[in-house]
Amino acid sequence: MRKKEYDRAKAVAYAHQWAYGRNPRYYNFEELGGDCTNFASQCLFAGSGVMNPTPTFGWYYYSLNNRAPAWTGVEFLYRFLTRNTSVGPVAEEVDISEVVPGDLVQISFNGWSFGHDPVIVEVGEDPSPANVLVAAHTYDVDYNPIENYEYQKLRFLHITHVNVW
Repeated sequence: MRKKEYDRAKAVAYAHQWAYGRNPRYYNFEELGGDCTNFASQCLFAGSGVMNPTPTFGWYYYSLNNRAPAWTGVEFLYRFLTRNTSVGPVAEEVDISEVVPGDLVQISFNGWSFGHDPVIVEVGEDPSPANVLVAAHTYDVDYNPIENYEYQKLRFLHITHVNVW
């Protein structure tokens, strides 16, 4: 296993390209609980170029019925990214001051579970919810300040690298 750099520019470009549309290569999960994590995973894949095909605990999408829970579930994606020792992207939870474009913010609307994970596309000079801008699906947005969400908690995931064979 070796490490490679996560291509943040590709992840962000993908986010801008598809923020208000749907890539036909992927199912639209809008009617199945929301499309936000599917969109975030697509952006991560654009920046990493590799999936983790490990059944159940990996991170992959081949079709609606052949995908890992981490591809479309907020908490599953968090666990995959922060615990991944195999192939695929790796993240660590950080303070808002450490985020850069291509990272993720996970949002808790109720204070106890996280249910939304937009992709960070722009970060202001002194990062705050007012100047960290995101792209997301379900409620489609691009260049949207985090402060526009009515949230209870935020958690930030900084993509550190990508593991490859």
